[in-house]
Order: sequence, then structure tokens, then C-alpha cells
Amino acid sequence: MNNKIEKYMNQMGENASKALDSFSSIESDERNKLISDIGLQLNANRQAILQSNEADVRNANKKNLARSNIDRLFLDDQRIDSMIQSIEEVVSLPDPVGETIEQWTRPNGLIISKVSVPLGVIGIIYESRPNVTSDAAALCLKSGNAVVLRGGSECIETNKRIYDSICLALNENNIDQNTVQLVSDPDREAVDMMLKGLNGNLDILVPRGGKSLVAKVQSEARIPFIGHLEGICHVYIQGSSDIDQAIQIVINSKMRRTGICGAAETILIDRDSLESHLTPIMDALKNSGCEIRGDEEVLQVDAQISKATEEDWHTEYLDSIVSIKVVGDIKEAVSHINQCGSGHTESIISKNDEDIDYFYRHIQSAIILSNASTQFADGAEFGMGAEIGISTDKIHARGPVGAKQLTSYKYLVHGSGQIRSI
Repeated sequence: MNNKIEKYMNQMGENASKALDSFSSIESDERNKLISDIGLQLNANRQAILQSNEADVRNANKKNLARSNIDRLFLDDQRIDSMIQSIEEVVSLPDPVGETIEQWTRPNGLIISKVSVPLGVIGIIYESRPNVTSDAAALCLKSGNAVVLRGGSECIETNKRIYDSICLALNENNIDQNTVQLVSDPDREAVDMMLKGLNGNLDILVPRGGKSLVAKVQSEARIPFIGHLEGICHVYIQGSSDIDQAIQIVINSKMRRTGICGAAETILIDRDSLESHLTPIMDALKNSGCEIRGDEEVLQVDAQISKATEEDWHTEYLDSIVSIKVVGDIKEAVSHINQCGSGHTESIISKNDEDIDYFYRHIQSAIILSNASTQFADGAEFGMGAEIGISTDKIHARGPVGAKQLTSYKYLVHGSGQIRSI
């Protein structure tokens, strides 16, 4: 381990813990003003952020980064506006801290309250997406947490400029700047240090990035983490569906943004709807520039497409590629999704309410939609203002991770002299 980076990261952890102590006394309206001021600073520093982003994108192109990575990295005025809007929406959310979730009185008179509290110091490791820098800061501050941010080296200059805006807001509001910290050293050993917990100062990790990053976190983290490995999302089409609606949903699910985790990667279609639905859907995908890989029954309809392999059913393409499989009924569709999916997001396109209910009850994924695009798998679209990832965990946070999901709870027990008998 590099002694310099070890000292740097451990100091960052200590600073975060100290900052959390003072930040815990900040009231809700003070936190909201701080977050709102971050948005104002982002707007004021817009040109500097865009210039830094241009430099990062140029370097990414020189390194021949994947098109999906460059799309996630790229910022323009519209995306900065979206970042600011997300911050404003986070401000408008109810305070997730100090909420009495449950309260009851025991026969002996003890009053027990279950109250929401911050998680503590959160470490967020992410790649490509510079908007995560401001989103994560806003969500962690809203939920009363301190945060250590470690973005990818491919967007380091953009992240620095965004962090400058966060620091200005912290200083203006007399908040310890170490409440939000950005790892500015690109040394990969910084990630290793975060996985170890920074000498006990990190309470939880949130990885947001590609499969290799999340796999590393899953295999090496010594502290709890929230996240998902892949977004192998499905759209299942039944013959009862309206063909025009089905086409629109499929194209949006796959092609709106191919590089996000909510993009559909596999389309399942009932055998009895091949004649009415398959050809129009494939034509629309081809016209949108999407490569199609199909099973034997799909190849019989169009011999010019590529044959899907077993690997295709387990692949997150993050590109303009989709696999199509024919299924006999909803039970076969559900079985395929639960076996081959990643537990992220699935959609059924159908007018059959009983089948939609079956789909809801039996699919094991975190997000399940009916007659809507998988690309709604997003915290902002859920009304959370923003999110720092999608969790496929089955405990604690699941689905979009917003401010409320960055809290835990504790029990407050009010007594009046009670003692426990033997």
C-alpha cells in the first residue's frame, strides 16, 4: 500500500467522522438551504464545469472509451439544468431524518418509538457520471449524512469543478467542508482503502459503475454496501397488448439511452403473438439502429438477424443490441427472467390484468412495471428528486436509492421508573 495514499484516505475518513458530529445538529431548514445553494453555485459555475467536461470527454475519446461511457460522462446545458432540477426536487422532499416510523406502548407503560436516523459516513464509488457528484452530495446532506466521493479518473476534472460549487455552498453556510469530500487522487488504491472502511470511519459503501467495479466491491468490501451488479432488464410482450403501444415502449426501453442500467436488454414475446407483434417490433428496432439477436423461432421470422447464444440471455449490452426470445406463456417468461435476469427492472406489456398481477407477484426483481418503459427505473422518475443508484438487495434499501433510503432507525424507549422483574 502506498503510504501517501493510505495517510490521505485515512485522514479523509477521520475528517468525515468529525464533520458528521457537527452536522448532526443541523436543522432541516438549514440542510435545505445548503442543498439549494449548491444548485445556485452549479448554475453560477456552469461554464467552468462545461469547459472541464469538454477536456474529460476529449481524453476519453483519445483513450477509446466505450460509447456508453462517454455518453454517461458528457455534460451540456440541458444536463446541468437537470442536475440543478434534481437538487431542487431533493430540497422539496420531506425531511427523512427524525421521522417516527412506529410508536407503541407496552403493558408496563414503556413507550417505544422507532425513529429514522442517518446512516453516518457514506462512501460512494462511481464511474463516468459526473452528475452523481452533485446528486450524491444533495441526497447525503438531505439525510443528515457525511459523504466521501470517489469518482472515476475519466471525469476527474468535471468532478473537481462540481465539487468546487459544493464547497462554496458549504462555506457560505458555515458548514464543515469535510461533510462532503471528493477524492482528488486518481490512485486506485484509494478505492481499496474505502473498501476497508477507512479505519472504521466509513459506515457504508454505495458503488455506482460498471460490472467490474461492483464485482470488486462485492468481493473485497469489509463494510456493508448497497448496489447492483448488472442491469439485465426485460420487456415481456403479450398478444393482448396494443401493437403501437408495445412498439413505443420497446423502442424507449431499449434505445432512449442504451448505456444506462434501466435499458432493456432482452425482449420476451408470447408465441401466439408472433404474427401480429414480432415483425413490426423488429422493424422498429432496426429502423432505430438496433442490432437484433434472436432464438430459433425468431430466426424463422427473419433469417437475416443474428442467432442468440446462451450468453446473450445473461448479457448487459449497454449498447444498441437486444436479444429476443419466444416464450409459451407468462409462466415461462417469469421463469426465464428470474433465472437470467439480474433482479433490476422488468416490464410486462399486456391488457390482461390477471397476468399483470401474476407478473407482479412472481418476478423477483426490485422494480416491476406494467405497460411502461424500463427506463423509468430512476429515482427522479419515482419522485425521489435524485438517486445514487439502484439497489437489487433484498434487505434495507431496494430499488432507487434516494434520501430516505440513506437512513436507518433507532429505538427510543421512554420510561417512568420501570424495572425488569426476574
